[in-house]
Amino acid sequence: MVITAVGIGLIGGSMCKAIKKHTNHTVYGIDINKETVSMALSQNAIDAETDDLGLADITIVSLYPTDTIDYIISNADKFKEGSIVIDTCGIKKAVVDSVTPVLEKYGVTFIGCHPMAGREFSGFEYSLDDLFDTASFIITPSETVPQAKLNLLEDLAYSIHFKKVVFAAPEEHDQIIAFTSQLAHVVSNAYIKSPTHQKQLGFSAGSFQDLTRVAKLNEVMWTPLFMLNKDPLCFEIDFIIERLTEYRDAIKSGDNERLKELLREGRILKEETKQL
Repeated sequence: MVITAVGIGLIGGSMCKAIKKHTNHTVYGIDINKETVSMALSQNAIDAETDDLGLADITIVSLYPTDTIDYIISNADKFKEGSIVIDTCGIKKAVVDSVTPVLEKYGVTFIGCHPMAGREFSGFEYSLDDLFDTASFIITPSETVPQAKLNLLEDLAYSIHFKKVVFAAPEEHDQIIAFTSQLAHVVSNAYIKSPTHQKQLGFSAGSFQDLTRVAKLNEVMWTPLFMLNKDPLCFEIDFIIERLTEYRDAIKSGDNERLKELLREGRILKEETKQL
């Protein structure tokens, strides 16, 4: 099978490396940064550079959300008829709704995807061939996608060592991801703005590191992700503000029993939480 990766940064580069490591598929790369292409070639992450989208049985587009939509729509007539195009964006409904009907006109199937893995760094130089080894791969197909193509994509995900494949409607994905990912980035980024942060050196340990890890985000990427998912994300932000207000009020009023109750509720929910 021939696979072309459009955008070979952290996620696209890691996909290429994993495919080359674990399969015999041919991998082509497309990136506007020629230095990135040279690095990918030197590390055997891709077999060759190409500008021909018609070669690929599967095209993986790993660009920012609005760039992904623009690229796919502007190149819709260049993809191989009968092929599959996927994306790796952290937002799904806006992408799926925008590009699916356009590609269908050319006999190309679009399947929204989201590899649930990342790092605090961006760029091909931080890509890893084992980035997805403990990750889930979310697939958000439209209702018209043939089951055979979903099976093909699921097999590819498992072949490059994703731990779990999850199917969800685009709307469901966006609602849940607002809680599991986007809210965490907002909270972490806001938390670190405390003036006390300037005094933390020597006083911080694991909990500080855990809570601030994703504060180091790429604002150019995350801004459109948040804006394209504003309703679910605003719901989660409003909800956590309400919960924090409960803790604040209990502490401020000296209500020990109420505070213990709130803390107990959170502890129990965490203990009952199922991981990947």
